[in-house]
Amino acid sequence: MQTTDEIHQTGETSFEIRAKEILEKAMLSHEWDVPLAGAATDAAEMSHVDLAYWFYKLARPTLVAESGVRDALFASDKSVIQLPAGFKQESALTLSAAGDLMPMDGIEASANIIYEKVRDILFDADISFANLEAPLTKEEFDNCLVQGCDLPKGPILRNSFAMFDALVRHNDKSFDVLSVANNHTFDLGVEGIETTRKVLVDNNIIGIGTPGSQAEYGRADIITKADIKVGFISATFSLNDRNPPENESYRVHTARLVSKYVEPELELLNKQIEDCKREGCDVIVASLHWGYEFEFFPRSKQIEAAHALIEGGVDLILGHHPHVVQPVEYYRTKRDPNRMAVIAYSLGGLTYDQWDAAPHLALGLALRMNLSKGIMDGTSRTFIDNIRLVPVFHKVFCQNGRRTLRIEKLDDHLSEAVSLEEDKEFVGRVNKMKCYADLVLGKWAT
Repeated sequence: MQTTDEIHQTGETSFEIRAKEILEKAMLSHEWDVPLAGAATDAAEMSHVDLAYWFYKLARPTLVAESGVRDALFASDKSVIQLPAGFKQESALTLSAAGDLMPMDGIEASANIIYEKVRDILFDADISFANLEAPLTKEEFDNCLVQGCDLPKGPILRNSFAMFDALVRHNDKSFDVLSVANNHTFDLGVEGIETTRKVLVDNNIIGIGTPGSQAEYGRADIITKADIKVGFISATFSLNDRNPPENESYRVHTARLVSKYVEPELELLNKQIEDCKREGCDVIVASLHWGYEFEFFPRSKQIEAAHALIEGGVDLILGHHPHVVQPVEYYRTKRDPNRMAVIAYSLGGLTYDQWDAAPHLALGLALRMNLSKGIMDGTSRTFIDNIRLVPVFHKVFCQNGRRTLRIEKLDDHLSEAVSLEEDKEFVGRVNKMKCYADLVLGKWAT
C-alpha cells in the first residue's frame, strides 16, 4: 500500500487518494467482510468509498450473503429439473454456457490448447454461449490489452484478432452465441462495436446486445436448432460511464439493473421478452451482465429482478460480471407450475486478464443442459429437462518454452496426490477453489 506522499508523487487524483486512505483503514478493521449496504457497482455511480470497497473485495472476496439470501437460493436442488408427467418429447437440443472471456496478453500462444480439456462440455453442444468481455479493434497495438485507465471508470480493454481467435474457438469448433453487451463494450467507441460485429458475422457467431440500428434496439436475437426456437435477450448494467452519443444510444442494450439509486430497470428486457413471444420462441434465455464484483452471492434486489423476469417469460438466466461464481437457483414459476427455470447469477470467468490470478478469479462455472420440446395437454411446450454444473479453472503451465493457459475441470484434480514438493502450491490452489465451489454450489455440482 502506498503512503499518501507516494500517491501524490505518482500524480494520482484526490479521488484516488481518498479511496486509498479509506482502503487502508478497512483492511485493518475487516469491516467489509460482509456486503456493504448501498454500495455502488456501476462506475458512473461510484464514490471514493465505493472504489475503496471494490479494491478491498479484489483482495478479500466477499464470502457471506445478505440476510436470507442463501436460504432463498438453496431452497431446492437440481433434482427438481425433470420433465413433467404427461409430456411427450418430440425434439431436443443441448445448450452449454460459460462466463467471461477476458483478453489476456500472449493468449495467442494457447490457441487450440485453452479448451482441449473442456471441449466436451462447451463445444459438443448444439448451442454454446459465453460473454466476450472486450471489443475488437482494427488498430494495431503492442500486445497490451489495457489501453489506459481512468478510475473509477477502470481500464480500457481491447482484443486483437489473434486474441479473439484463441478465446472463442477450439480447432473446428467455436462458441455459437457471444454476449457483447457488458461494461467494456464501448471502451473503443463505435469503431470497437462495428469491428466486433463484423468479425462475429464473418465467423458465423451470433453476437447479442449490440443492435445494428435503432430498429433493432429492444429486439431479441433468435437461433433455431432441432426445431427449437431459442430467443436470447440481453442487457448490461453499465458501460463504465463511457456512453455512446445520444443519437447512437441504441448501440448497446443498457439498463440500470443494479443501481445505487433506483430499483432494477427491467423495461428494456421486458420489451425483448415480448419480441420473443411475438416471434414464437420456445425458450427465452436472458444474458445479464450485472452484479457486484468479487461477491460470491447476489444481492437480494437481483433475486427479485430475476424472479420478475422469469415470471415475465424467461426460462434461463445466464449472469456474468462479478468475476467469481455465484449460486444457481432452481425456481418453480408461478405462471406455469410445471416449469422449473434456472438462474445462474454469475458464471464467473473462463479467463481473467492476469495469468497469476488468485483462486477466486481463476474459478469459473460451465453449464450443460438439455432442452426438450414436445406435447403436453395438447399444447406444444419446451422444458429444461436436466442440467449439469461443472466447476472449471484456468491452469497456467509452460509448453515449448511458452507460458500456456488451459481450462480444466476442477473435479479432475481433487483426487490428485502431491508427488513432488513443487506441486503443493498448485494443490493448495485447487483446494481453495473447491472451497469456493462448495460454498456456492454445494453438493449440486458434478
